[in-house]
Order: sequence, then C-alpha cells, then structure tokens
Amino acid sequence: MYYIVTTEKSFQQASEDLEKEVKNLGFGVLHIHDLGETLRSKGISFEENCRIFEVCNPKKAAQVLAIDMNLNMALPCRISVYTEKGQTKIGLIKPAKMISSLSNKPELLKIAKEVEEKTIQMINNAR
Repeated sequence: MYYIVTTEKSFQQASEDLEKEVKNLGFGVLHIHDLGETLRSKGISFEENCRIFEVCNPKKAAQVLAIDMNLNMALPCRISVYTEKGQTKIGLIKPAKMISSLSNKPELLKIAKEVEEKTIQMINNAR
C-alpha cells in the first residue's frame, strides 16, 4: 500500500529535490503542508519534520474526474518527505492501491497505475 524510501539527504535537501522532480516529470506542486512546523506553532512538542507535497497532473486528474467525480476526494496525490528516528524518508500511498479500494472501474486503475509509475519515479529521482 505504501512506497517509502530512505535517503542519506537532509530533510531540506530531499524536500527541494522532490519539488524539482515533480516539475521535471510534468506534474505540479499545488501546495506544501509543513506538518511539523504547524504542530510546533500550535505549542505541540513534535521532534520530527514532515512536509506533505500535494502534486497533480492536470490531464490525469481531469480524466479521473470525468469517469468518477466522487474521486475528487482522493485527489491530489500526496508525497511526504519526513524524518523518523534520525532518518529522512520519502513516501506515498500507492495511487493504484488507493483507487482500487474506491472503484472497480478498469479505466481508473489504468490511469492510477500511470500516475503511480511517475510518482514513484519522482521519489526515486529525489532519493
């Protein structure tokens, strides 16, 4: 269900490299949630770092929504860069697994597999 890699890069460098790779592979970054910073700003003691990148390929998103508008709740894809016990990791929930749990339409699974291939490539390139 998950695809997670560990990198020797710093949290900051992995975040910057992921953002570049998202754009290099024809996707866009819609928003970056800095979850660690948000928690700390609320007075919560949180030692780890976590940035959640909302990424989207507009053509693929439009194809998905044309088939099943309810899947707007599963978009955009999210890729996280985070630290865990001193290690920097990059990961996502595999789009094909997620879509297959929400729909049994084969055309949606095909699109999700294409998106999954690209998002895994982004992670591997940023690693």
